[in-house]
Amino acid sequence: MRLFDRSKELQILNEAFTESTRRSGRLVIVTGGPGSGKTQLLHEFLAAPDRSGARILQATALPAERDRPMSLLRQLLRNGEVQPVPLNPARPAGGQKKAFSRHSELRSRTGFGDPEPGTTEALLRLADGERPLVVAVDDAHLMDEASLGAVLHLLSRSRSRPVLVVCATSAPPGAGGSAAHAELIRRPHRRARLGPLSERAVGELIAAQSQAARPAGLVGRAFHRATAGNPLLVHALLDDSSRFGRDIDRPIASTAYRQAVLSLVHRGEPRHVRVVQALAAFGAPASPAVLADLADTTPAGVEEAVEALDSAGLLDGHVFRLPAAATAVLDDMDSAARAALHGRVADLLHRCGAPAGEMARHLHAAQRVPRPWGPAVLRAAAEQALAADDVELCGSYLNLILRDCTDMQERNALSAALARAEWRVNPAAAGAHLEPLRGPALDGALSMRDTATVLRHMLWQGDTELAAETVATLVPARSPGDAQILAEVEFVRQWFYGVALPARSLRGAGTDPRRPAPADRNGGLAEQVAVLVGGVATDDSAAAVAQALQGRKLDHLNLELVAMALLAIAHADRPGVAAEACDALLESAVERRATTWQALLGSVRAEIALLRGDMTRAAEGADRALSSLHDGSWGVLAGLPLSTAIFAHTAMGAYDEAERVLRRDVPEPMFHTVFGIQYLRARGHHYLVTDRPFAALNDFETCSRLMREGNSSLQKGIPWRSDLALANLRIGKAHTARECAEEQLRLPGGHSSRARAMALRMLAATSKPHRRASLLREAIDLLKLCGDQHTLAQAYADLSAAHYELGEYARARLVARQAAREAKACSVDSPVDAHLLEDPGQSEGSEAEGPAILSDAECRVAGLAALGYTNREISGRLHVTISTVEQHLTRVYRKLNVASRSELPPKMLEHRIPKLSDRWAATYSSAG
Repeated sequence: MRLFDRSKELQILNEAFTESTRRSGRLVIVTGGPGSGKTQLLHEFLAAPDRSGARILQATALPAERDRPMSLLRQLLRNGEVQPVPLNPARPAGGQKKAFSRHSELRSRTGFGDPEPGTTEALLRLADGERPLVVAVDDAHLMDEASLGAVLHLLSRSRSRPVLVVCATSAPPGAGGSAAHAELIRRPHRRARLGPLSERAVGELIAAQSQAARPAGLVGRAFHRATAGNPLLVHALLDDSSRFGRDIDRPIASTAYRQAVLSLVHRGEPRHVRVVQALAAFGAPASPAVLADLADTTPAGVEEAVEALDSAGLLDGHVFRLPAAATAVLDDMDSAARAALHGRVADLLHRCGAPAGEMARHLHAAQRVPRPWGPAVLRAAAEQALAADDVELCGSYLNLILRDCTDMQERNALSAALARAEWRVNPAAAGAHLEPLRGPALDGALSMRDTATVLRHMLWQGDTELAAETVATLVPARSPGDAQILAEVEFVRQWFYGVALPARSLRGAGTDPRRPAPADRNGGLAEQVAVLVGGVATDDSAAAVAQALQGRKLDHLNLELVAMALLAIAHADRPGVAAEACDALLESAVERRATTWQALLGSVRAEIALLRGDMTRAAEGADRALSSLHDGSWGVLAGLPLSTAIFAHTAMGAYDEAERVLRRDVPEPMFHTVFGIQYLRARGHHYLVTDRPFAALNDFETCSRLMREGNSSLQKGIPWRSDLALANLRIGKAHTARECAEEQLRLPGGHSSRARAMALRMLAATSKPHRRASLLREAIDLLKLCGDQHTLAQAYADLSAAHYELGEYARARLVARQAAREAKACSVDSPVDAHLLEDPGQSEGSEAEGPAILSDAECRVAGLAALGYTNREISGRLHVTISTVEQHLTRVYRKLNVASRSELPPKMLEHRIPKLSDRWAATYSSAG
């Protein structure tokens, strides 16, 4: 491996080797922190070509062998394939005693056994040879003292021998912990100090491993900041960052980095390990006194450890340079020791009055709930976590309290809180906590908020009878807030299931009717929705509901009430307003990772798209919403996205997709809700287009029965009478169909334009051709007002057929083209025959006409006149005088060379004059 930024240190070693070959013994001490590259430097030096003639003995001191005398020396000889020299028994031993007198003192103090003189003698014999001797010891600060004594003896006998001793050590001068080590440092030597890599060297290293042409300075600076230039950490980060390609643009800490971190940590002193573990567990900068308490050391010991870890590139002051380092340290600990350490941190933070979130994190890691302060801390932290949209963390805190809680009332409150949290992402999981609370809710043993949580679950699961019974048995609300919570639940129950009347719900069950209604925490949303649905919809009433939804956090809104509000706006001929409000709420739900909100709001947004005739968006939105939650989580609300998906797929001709949706299991209680009625309607329309009219009629009659038994205020938004009319027409019962359509049209004022337009279409289908055209033109005006392009395309197709039946072929073709344009805009097949779209007056392949013959104003008047509108009707729709209409028509007749209205349609086709220009459509829409 290539060395970077180490040329000076390598030069020191090379010079020392050259000097030693002149029979002048040398000692070089290589110093540097853990991971600074000492081992790599030794390897590079020993592998140089000019070292081939030298005798090299190399060994690494190991911590486990520090107490084994002569272990390193034996490793040196073994690695160099050198046998110890047998001693001559007749040889006097006095010289050896003298040579090792100091070493004997060390042995007597440390209790080591007698060394083997033969191993030392072998080194001296090698030093007497002709070949230079290089003794390289890595991690020399870990040498056993007997081997250090032998090395000292070798150095003292090698002043005129070709010997080079290289000792790589992480210990600073004098920190060896033994007299022998201090003696080694005091010997004449050269020092090669390995500091961290410079930012430039790190950049060169990265450039050597990366093929990407990126600014090396920025990447190198990021790697240097993450490692402080420690080569071990730099190489480890490079290994992790280049695992998935050679394009290195930022440091990525993974397996290699974690292993390098642990290698550095365990090379240090045990007290240093305890300090780094305390830092990792604490998770934030802490004072030396706090860390000393946690690590069972002194503040001075903490500062010493922090300095060492800082120089090693793990810390920047008292903070880990990368969070992955702290994670690696904690994961390496025994689980019991780690838990105990977190428990001590929590106790310390409690004594210091730390925030609840900080204490709770450590209590959770320790899996402890100390009494009496632990439950309150965890409960407060759970609420903070939920406010920060961390449902998982909130649930873990509440579950920890629940594990050791024995008070039944407290357990019920915890279960309800846990259900509210989990409901955000998985209503089915919340149900497991709420099922046991049905009895306490019915007995009035829960708070009003917790009771509302249980009631919400009952409504989602279709248990409306028990929900109503629970509401009826509640004692009078103790506060306006309680009354409002209960009123909202009752409001949702009534609109989900189509029961009672909204005016009754808004008083709130259990409240004194003589007292004023409580202030609505949702800004009066429930009352405003009731007005919009139950009264006459106006721009002001729709805007008031939309405004009540704006600028509010999701936490402060009742999701079911929000969904009903958005649908009410959309069905009140304001789908654009509803779409804008829904998009804002949906964006907030996505940002906050509130899966249940995303699913239900996504369903509402798909329904709004359906009402606007955008079938592609409706189908995609409904399918996406259905996949967001599994079936058990949807409960009875599954009918909303299911009905939208069936309607949209059927309209686009994707009958197999519609059948796939219909095969999904649905809960039986769903059919007793508004969403179930919509599901039956969607299924009925699918049956109609797939030639099963009697099955469709059965579904529509079921809708009729359910709607007649329910809330009459809902009838204007669900045109079930028009559905019945359509099915009866298909089976040949035109008279019954006409009666259904007329009944729909006789409803009190305020019902939606879309519902009235659908009834007019059915009435037109049972009327004479001349009457049919005027009814369809009225339906078309209403559909333009509510923005339903799909039904508008069908109405244009009906009008085209009416003109064709009357023999007005040019007018039929003109209207057919408009039907085809509307159908194309909403991604459905054209509802008119292809021959009506052909232009008999144009040869095949002819080019479009030149400059416009008529002005925009003339086009507007001519277009309406061609469709059969009278001058007075045109005057009312365009907001101009009858005289102005007459003047425009006079100019149109002259320019097109026609004498009457009946000649306008073929002439407009001949000259390709659009009957409705884009600018006219925009003007008319805004005017409507």
